[in-house]
Amino acid sequence: MARQATINRKTKETDVKLKLNLDGSGKADIQTGIPFLDHMLDLFTKHGGFDLTLKVKGDIEVDFHHTTEDIGICLGLALKEALGDYKGISRYAFELLPMDESLVQVALDISNRACLMFSADFPKSKVGTFDVELVEEFFHAFANNARLTLHVDVLRGTNLHHMIEACFKGLARALKKAVYKDPKNKQIPSTKGVL
Repeated sequence: MARQATINRKTKETDVKLKLNLDGSGKADIQTGIPFLDHMLDLFTKHGGFDLTLKVKGDIEVDFHHTTEDIGICLGLALKEALGDYKGISRYAFELLPMDESLVQVALDISNRACLMFSADFPKSKVGTFDVELVEEFFHAFANNARLTLHVDVLRGTNLHHMIEACFKGLARALKKAVYKDPKNKQIPSTKGVL
């Protein structure tokens, strides 16, 4: 069965239409109205080997907060739905990802327990017009709605773009490993028998 999901979420602040295929080929069609976030999600899609279609209308004239958070919410919901019953997945994964002078470690557990631990000492508050605090907001919304345990640690770096890019690439590569489904394994990866 195809591991994919479609999420439509409309509020007074945003209108998000998202389609995710976990077993894709890295194809992205992303229009959020926030060029930097488009770039991060495009490379997330490519390095995860997912297919992602995302169309968003948000109140970006106010700021990018609602749009960024709601995309994280929808992407998390899509991941949870696409995974289905969790049978046969690897569940745990980590990635140590260099991006030039930057180094980021991402570890995750598809546990059905939401937790984000995010550690970064970003040198500036903005990259272009994008508020850097929204990186953590995105990861928080994603982890909460995917119901996974996610640790993101920016170990070093001086270039803000590189540091954030390494976070998104690290998430993509760790997630690719964690959602891998062994065709010979039909078990839920837990001694409890349920996640």
